[in-house]
Amino acid sequence: MTSAATSAAASGITRKSLQTTALLHRTPWVPPVATGGEGIYITLEDGRKVLDAVGGAAVACIGASSAHVKQAIKEQLDRLPYVYSMQLSNEPAEKLAKILTAGENNAFELVAFVSGGSEAMEGAIKLAKQYYEEIGQPQRKHFISRQLSYHGNTVSTLALAYHPARRAPYEAILDHDNFHHVSPAFAKRFQRSDETEEQYVLRLQKELDDKFLALGPDTVIGFCAETVGGATTGACPAPKGYFKAMKEVCDKHGALLILDEVMTGIGRMGTLHAWESYGDGIAPDIQAVAKGLSAGYAPIGAVLMSKKIVDGIRGKSGFWKHGHTYQSHPLACAAAVAVQEVIESENLLENCRDQGAYLAKLLNERLRGPNALAAPYTFDIRGGGLLCGIEFDFDSPARKVDLKGKAFAMEVQARALENNLIIMGMVGGANLEGNKGDHLLLSPAYNITKEEVEKLVDILVGSIEQVLKENFV
Repeated sequence: MTSAATSAAASGITRKSLQTTALLHRTPWVPPVATGGEGIYITLEDGRKVLDAVGGAAVACIGASSAHVKQAIKEQLDRLPYVYSMQLSNEPAEKLAKILTAGENNAFELVAFVSGGSEAMEGAIKLAKQYYEEIGQPQRKHFISRQLSYHGNTVSTLALAYHPARRAPYEAILDHDNFHHVSPAFAKRFQRSDETEEQYVLRLQKELDDKFLALGPDTVIGFCAETVGGATTGACPAPKGYFKAMKEVCDKHGALLILDEVMTGIGRMGTLHAWESYGDGIAPDIQAVAKGLSAGYAPIGAVLMSKKIVDGIRGKSGFWKHGHTYQSHPLACAAAVAVQEVIESENLLENCRDQGAYLAKLLNERLRGPNALAAPYTFDIRGGGLLCGIEFDFDSPARKVDLKGKAFAMEVQARALENNLIIMGMVGGANLEGNKGDHLLLSPAYNITKEEVEKLVDILVGSIEQVLKENFV
């Protein structure tokens, strides 16, 4: 369920010896070096310009060359590069906090800034526990999340999530006593053939309620979920009514609803918060965001908290008992403020919705149409806004494809890069064991144009068809 680092497809990306670099990479191959960027294009050391169709990992949401953001960072650098949040606050942090708590829905009252998505989820875990300590319910210690979820790469967030491949090397040191899991909200794979969507949701609701009862309802801190499944399940929205049902269980037992919108928040789904469009409009008690916050111009994440949480803390200690050296970093906050200004001034949420719909239309026509070579193997095309997952399945009786043990998604990722397109290939998201399934993830910048969408689809479909043709039996 990782990007299949052991796949033979790695050789198509760049198989330099590790002896050629002093940097310990996240892959068994040495990736190409990026040397520049303009819009949604990245220049590589060999001079090629490649179209970034995934924004790194759904991060670079306004492209690589925003003059407004660059200027904001330079101006803040001239004024003040750093202060320590235990001693001083700073202007960009205060301004960014006001932006994020000024939404029309009034869902959040306070915000705290960290260095990235994993830290944001780590902070959310600690904030939730602190809340119950301060309102006089210290017996609450359990978190419930979902199988096939991803919430970060720290030890505690790996335990909170259920991503088999990422967890595997660390199982012996993960906390199995306080982190528990229920079924994923993945109708295409797990809804029974004799169930309606409503019945599927009711089954998942009962499962969550049963988990509360098994653990002891007054010992559960909260239920945590990605509003839309990210890389693990490939842009997988929950069925309609799911979050309303989950919130009812949390409210029934006095627990919190915690949403992870690190990948899907801050506009990615076409609305500021993913729950506004894909979460039944149900606002969480605590929410984590990161990637779209600064668009990759600086590392930053944030924990958003509702009035309920704030009142509980204000009523006692009055401060967040959590901190890191670079919390509320002035340069990161200045970058994030400028990014949010660009998103608003250029009306990018609307473009995200419009171009996302166009992308989905073209992909369905080219991959699932009557004459599409990939149609027998294209299991699903899903997502929303500018987050799109394409899942493949080779169990059908169509012309046999023999990949000789290689992962199809990774073969396509490698071929796409050869064809000057960056996408994300993932494997293992189709079953709970994490050993079945291939999908591709697309998450281009919110300011992508119609012409760029067309070019993206042309290269992607061509890459998919090349890999299929080469492996037909």
